[in-house]
Amino acid sequence: MATKTSPPTARVEILANSGLCSIPTEFVRTESERKDIVDALNIGAIGHGIPIVDLGGVSSEEGRWRCVEEVKAAATEWGVMLVVNHGVQDEIIERLQASGRGFFDLPVEEKEKYANDQSSGQIQGYGSKLANNANGKLEWQDYFFHLVYPKEKADLAIWPTEPADYIATTISFAEELRTLATKMFSLLSLGLGLDENKLEAELGGKDDLLLQLKINYYPRCPQPELALGVEAHTDVSALSFILHNGVPGLQVFKKGFGWVTAPLVPNSIIVHVGDALEIITNGRYHSVLHRGLVNKENIRISWAVFCEPPREKVVLRPLPELVGEGEVARFEPRTFAEHLERKLFKARVTGSGDKAVV
Repeated sequence: MATKTSPPTARVEILANSGLCSIPTEFVRTESERKDIVDALNIGAIGHGIPIVDLGGVSSEEGRWRCVEEVKAAATEWGVMLVVNHGVQDEIIERLQASGRGFFDLPVEEKEKYANDQSSGQIQGYGSKLANNANGKLEWQDYFFHLVYPKEKADLAIWPTEPADYIATTISFAEELRTLATKMFSLLSLGLGLDENKLEAELGGKDDLLLQLKINYYPRCPQPELALGVEAHTDVSALSFILHNGVPGLQVFKKGFGWVTAPLVPNSIIVHVGDALEIITNGRYHSVLHRGLVNKENIRISWAVFCEPPREKVVLRPLPELVGEGEVARFEPRTFAEHLERKLFKARVTGSGDKAVV
């Protein structure tokens, strides 16, 4: 169990439960952001064509190539898709979500026993988002973040012991999701005319790719038109996998459409293309800009799993076979650690978390 520390700022859950009618100014987004923020539950058109890919036929030759084409199109045109018949057992997902809800149902003082300490570099654990951008704005969320795969690299000492099944359930889920990650990398590789193992190998392979889980807890917000649960950003990961508790709020940005709210598709997992995959594919697959809304009526919880390369072992660079004749490599080589640092610096200076730094 992590040593209890004093939180750097009031937990958003405490603010939300205090009876306040207006949110503190540090949570009020800039005017340019507020102009198109709407309550997630009052959005009329949801989806607008975000691709839904059925992976159920991937075991047959015909079905596999249908999946290849659909995954390629989604990653190329949107950078995001919802996958169904993905192979992760519904029962394990239900247990994962129950244990995550159970943790956040604990009193705040119990959750504080697992508090992280970002000032000392301990980012795993229970926390609230610090302002690390130029505008100094905070996000309306608390979270729990930790490495979940490979198991031997996970620090189980910081994992919650309440609910009692949290550790066993999360380990089982991570193992099944890791299988899905390999399946997605295979389809994405074939979509670019590469060997099916190519992209996964370039990102670290079966032994070194990491899965990081972040449970995002978005309390009810009295002024959802002024706040964001997560500000607009792209993920640094290769792929991200998102589950939620059935409350809408995830939005992705699509040129020609603007902000599009992800539909609620039963038994689906949302898959995002992240920066690392965009870099090695030289932009063939693009990292999707997305954000999270909040609302007055319902608590929203999401489970985001980031599939990341090792920080120093792999150099991210466009694959030579994806830099065509007459084209240029759009991204300079960098380790994953260097990419993280570049992106953090960019956010601090410009307040932007939108795209990879070239």
